[in-house]
Amino acid sequence: MKFHLSAAVAALMLCSSSGALAEEVTLIAPASMRCPIDRLIPDFQTKTGRTLKPTFGAGGRTHEQVVKGEPFDVPIVQPPYEDVLKSGNVVLSTETPLATVSVVAVVRKGERTPDISTPDAVKRLMLSVKAISYPDGAGGAAAGVSVDATFTRLGILEQMKPRVTRVRGVSLMKLLTNGDIDVALTFASEVDDPGVVVVGPLPRELSTPTSFVGFISSHATAQEAARALLSYLSGPEAAAAYRACRMQPGR
Repeated sequence: MKFHLSAAVAALMLCSSSGALAEEVTLIAPASMRCPIDRLIPDFQTKTGRTLKPTFGAGGRTHEQVVKGEPFDVPIVQPPYEDVLKSGNVVLSTETPLATVSVVAVVRKGERTPDISTPDAVKRLMLSVKAISYPDGAGGAAAGVSVDATFTRLGILEQMKPRVTRVRGVSLMKLLTNGDIDVALTFASEVDDPGVVVVGPLPRELSTPTSFVGFISSHATAQEAARALLSYLSGPEAAAAYRACRMQPGR
């Protein structure tokens, strides 16, 4: 169900222009949303007069925090999230698609651009490289879960083990630019190094883009600000930020 609350943004803009005391609104989201959220914070705060305080972490970890009912005004989660809906910690009617992001292959700048246009091409590439790295799905990273699923579909999960490094809290791009690995696989929105090149997304037959969905928390302490934030995150300014971060708007 899409949630349209542009009136809430207008109301908060009016309050801001009237000199209302700034109110803090909190958000929790997977780290893959950091790029667009960081871009949007100044504009949201200017338009609403509210202070946005985001918390980012591995997708699995932030998901657990929402299910446990930790106090954030606006949680953003990735599917599957049936347990979030059943937890009672989000307002079901506020379910709002925000954006999607694909897993991409990344190489060092100046290296030959490999072919990843088909599943067979991806399989050939993976079996030809000496070292590859991606986020650790066991640590809650949705990109890592997706890559493991891709290798399983290709029938090469066991063959890839000797050449794969799953990372937690380590810069994939640094490993790539240092020459420690030949290819990195991660969400497109997490590629932020000028020394690398995004080859492109993995074929959809192998890797379905991951979606991000926002809610208002049942425990929100800043209800109107939360409504305005969720509306803003599904609006045109946010859509531009998602595209700038190699994501696709959810609407």
